[in-house]
Amino acid sequence: MPQQNKRSSDRLVQAAKDYIVQHSKEKFSLQELADSLFVNKSYLLRLFKSRTGHTLLGYHNRVRCEEAARMLVDSHLSISEVGEAAGFVSSSHFTHVFKKTLGVTPTEYRSLHGSDTAGVNSFPNV
Repeated sequence: MPQQNKRSSDRLVQAAKDYIVQHSKEKFSLQELADSLFVNKSYLLRLFKSRTGHTLLGYHNRVRCEEAARMLVDSHLSISEVGEAAGFVSSSHFTHVFKKTLGVTPTEYRSLHGSDTAGVNSFPNV
């Protein structure tokens, strides 16, 4: 791939990441994301996966779960309040996605990490 195309693709992937982070607590569609970047949604899906190794939904879930992990450690909100604040529509969906993403339930995470924020996995290069 020519260097110019690679840089352009990298900028597009970064723009998608930025959009996801900015809108992580909102419900948005793949079409809305693609439209905001002026690209075809199928192309965006393929490009994001090939550049990051992750799906857009997987990245979105990771961003929300990392924010939830910070809240679990830094606040006294209930598990369902944390899930809602992180953008999940139900506490059961939140618990399922959190466990799938971070390997433990929100309750387990909170008891493992207490007030220690060093346990929050951050993946800035995802």
